[in-house]
Amino acid sequence: MRLRFRTVLFGVLVAAGIGAAGYEMTRPELVPVDLAEIVRGPIEVTINGDGMTRIRDVYEVFAPVTGMVQRSPVEVGDAVTAGETVVARIAPGEPAFLDERARAQAEAAVAQAEAALSLAEANTRAAEADLANAQRQFDRIYALHERGSASDAQLDEAEVALDLAAAKFDSARATERMRKSELDAAKAVLIAPDPGKQGTDAAGECCMSLRAPITGKVLAVDNMSARMVSAGARLLTIGPPNDLEITVDLLSTDAVRLAPGAPAHVERWGGEGQLEARVREIEPAAFTKVSALGIEEQRVRVLLDFVTPPEARPSLGHNFRVYLRIVEWQGSDEVLVPIGALFREGSDWAVFVVEDGRAVRHKVEIGRRNTEVAQVLGGLTPGDRVITHPSERVSDGTLVVDRESID
Repeated sequence: MRLRFRTVLFGVLVAAGIGAAGYEMTRPELVPVDLAEIVRGPIEVTINGDGMTRIRDVYEVFAPVTGMVQRSPVEVGDAVTAGETVVARIAPGEPAFLDERARAQAEAAVAQAEAALSLAEANTRAAEADLANAQRQFDRIYALHERGSASDAQLDEAEVALDLAAAKFDSARATERMRKSELDAAKAVLIAPDPGKQGTDAAGECCMSLRAPITGKVLAVDNMSARMVSAGARLLTIGPPNDLEITVDLLSTDAVRLAPGAPAHVERWGGEGQLEARVREIEPAAFTKVSALGIEEQRVRVLLDFVTPPEARPSLGHNFRVYLRIVEWQGSDEVLVPIGALFREGSDWAVFVVEDGRAVRHKVEIGRRNTEVAQVLGGLTPGDRVITHPSERVSDGTLVVDRESID
C-alpha cells in the first residue's frame, strides 16, 4: 500500500514538472524597450556650421613712403586713440653699399663733374671779361655821342653788344652753378651708410610719425623690428574690439533656405551659455571650396550680427572660432515625436506605439524635423507612448515592457 502511494506521488510530481516546463516554453516573451511620450512643444530646424568672429571694420596701416621703419612703438593688444597714439615711425633709408665697380664708376663720375665745373668756371671768367670790355666800349661811345662825335647807330650797336655780353655772362654763371650741383650729386653717390645714425635727424627725432586712424586695439603687427620698407607695405592692423560680426561659409543648397533676419544660436565659443545673433547678409556669389575629403563644394558666405551685448562676451575677439545654429524654421506648439522612434516602412514613416502592453505599428506623417525631434502632421496624438530605437526583436504585436520599470 505504501509502495503504491509513493508511485502515485512520484507520477504527480513528474506530471507537474512537465506541465510547468511546457508552460514556460509556450509563454510569450516580454521584450524590454525604451519608451517616450508624444508631447506638444517648440521645435527649431537649424542649419549648422563652424563660423568665425571678426571685427566689422578693420584698418590696416601702410607705409606712405619708402624708408627705414623704426621698432614698433606698440604691441598686439595695446589700446590706441585716433589721431594721438603713434603707431609707427619711418626715417629716410640709408644709402646702399657700393661694390668695387660701382665705386670706380662713381669716382669717375666725380672726376668728370669736377672737370666740367672747371670748364664752366673758365667760361664764366671769359664771359665776365667780355662783359667788362663791352661795358667800356659802351661808355666810350656814349660819351662821344653826347659830344656829337658818334652817331646813333654806333650807340645802338654798342648797347646791343653790352646786352649780349651780359646775357653770356648770366648763362656762364648758370652753367657753373649747374656743374657744381652735378659735382655734389656725383659725390653723394660715394656716401657710405652710417649704422650709428639710424636715420634720425640732428635733434634725434624720427622724420615721419604715423598716428592711429581710429580708436581701438592693435590686432596685428607685421614685424616688431626695425627694417626697410617700400611705399605701400603693411605695418600693422587696428580695429575696435567691441564691433564684432560673424562669418560662416555654408553650402549653397543650405544658404538658399535662409533669409536676412533669421535668428541664430552661437555655441562652443568658450564661454558659459549660448549667445544670440541674427543674419545680416547672404552674399550673392558663391565660391568653390575643397572639403577635408577632397570634394569640391560651392559655398556661400553668410554674415551675422551679435544680438547679445558685448558685456556678456567680453573675452570674445577677432578671428575666434564659434559654432552656429541658424534657424531655418521654428514652431512654438507642435506635436513632436523623437527622431529615434521613426523608421521607414516602404516610402512611409512608421513608429511602434505601445497599446495594452503590445507594440503596434502605426504609420505617421511628419513635417519638419531636426536632429532630435520631428513635427507630427498625422498618425499620433499627444500622450501616446512610442518605442525609441526598436530592435529586431520588436515587431507588430510583440509584448513589451518598459526598461525603466525593470530596473
